[in-house]
Amino acid sequence: MQKSLGQWLDYIAGIHVSAIDMGLERVLPVAKRLGVLKADMDKPPTVFTVAGTNGKGSTTAVIAAICQANGLKTALYQSPHLVSFTERVRIDGVAVGDDDLIRAFEVVEAARIAEGLSLSFFEMTTLAAFWLFAKADCDVWVLEIGLGGRLDVVNIIDPDVAVITNIGIDHVDWLGDDIEKIGAEKAGIIRQGIPVILGAKSLPDSVHRIAKDLTDNIHQLGVAYEFIEQQDSWVFSNAALSISLPKPQLSLMNAANAVAAVLASPLTLDLSAIAQAVSSVKLAGRFDCRVIDDRHWIFDVAHNAHGISFFITQWADAWQAHLDKYPNARQKVLFSMLGDKDVDAVLSQVHAAIQAGQIADGDWHIASIDNPRAMPLDELSGIVRRYIDAVHEYDSLSQATHGVIADSGDDDLIVVFGSFHTISESLITLFGKPY
Repeated sequence: MQKSLGQWLDYIAGIHVSAIDMGLERVLPVAKRLGVLKADMDKPPTVFTVAGTNGKGSTTAVIAAICQANGLKTALYQSPHLVSFTERVRIDGVAVGDDDLIRAFEVVEAARIAEGLSLSFFEMTTLAAFWLFAKADCDVWVLEIGLGGRLDVVNIIDPDVAVITNIGIDHVDWLGDDIEKIGAEKAGIIRQGIPVILGAKSLPDSVHRIAKDLTDNIHQLGVAYEFIEQQDSWVFSNAALSISLPKPQLSLMNAANAVAAVLASPLTLDLSAIAQAVSSVKLAGRFDCRVIDDRHWIFDVAHNAHGISFFITQWADAWQAHLDKYPNARQKVLFSMLGDKDVDAVLSQVHAAIQAGQIADGDWHIASIDNPRAMPLDELSGIVRRYIDAVHEYDSLSQATHGVIADSGDDDLIVVFGSFHTISESLITLFGKPY
């Protein structure tokens, strides 16, 4: 009997000792058998690979939108997903169907068995995405690194442009807490002679050293290109041009890094199409503002100190704008994090913003995430209560979602953050199915 997509995902999750297993030795023979390596293709795609601690999703989304607006058949691979696994694999902006993924899993499984190898969940699912992209003969592949860079399965595909958004401390169980070592892992996506986009004004020395050893085609934010925010637009500029663009619904810094990447690539681009793409691109869960059943929501996947710093700036601006429109509004928060994250580092910044009057000291609704890596509720509650006075605890995020709705009115603002899983579970509760 043919497996459903859900059955395939369950099966793939159980065939290897770990969902994450860093290293490329096992996956390369299977990739070669599948014909997904660029060296084995008659017409290799132009590949953008994006690594970094935060901003990878927004950056890849903007790169893909620009390429698609220029008439190029564009593949986009991102992780994790929020509601449906198919969100991870898109061609020309459309998520692939269940049947397509099932067929890809069948092909990858046959190749894995033929090679006599065991692959992790992320390796299997990534190879399935690459097989679909190759089969569809996409002109451009835009690939988001899942974890680290050098040993991530995505790195089996040689990029034509490498982007490193920023470097912070995250995934310490896998990457450690040494910022130079983390930088070196993420810089492992760089290849000889290719354009490299360094999307932060401050990066570890290891990143600069590796980049300079491999290429002289380096473009760093604040050095080779810059962006300036204006009232209703923003300006991207480098040594060759200066263009005014509409404001995106995503981070301007990430949008600027994406524009820098496509301009540095070998692609021929229509500048007007860049403006069209930047104005239209959206990404669920990244400062994702919605009105659902007369409630005002902001969903954001910020889950580490670097990410929350940026989110607080957006949150504060949105809260003040919301108060201008709804003077009697209250702020409510739905929150949870995974146990391997630094919750104190995140909440200390939120507390500072509350103390500074940037955001309100509203009621918080918390529960443990439904995931083996979840922080237990008693531990989560203990940390949250160090910073927040009004805390309501629930047995599940579904219950917490219903709780925050019951505790809020039409004028109030509900902010949901802390993890991809927090956003995912709340959206599934609200919509009941993939949206």
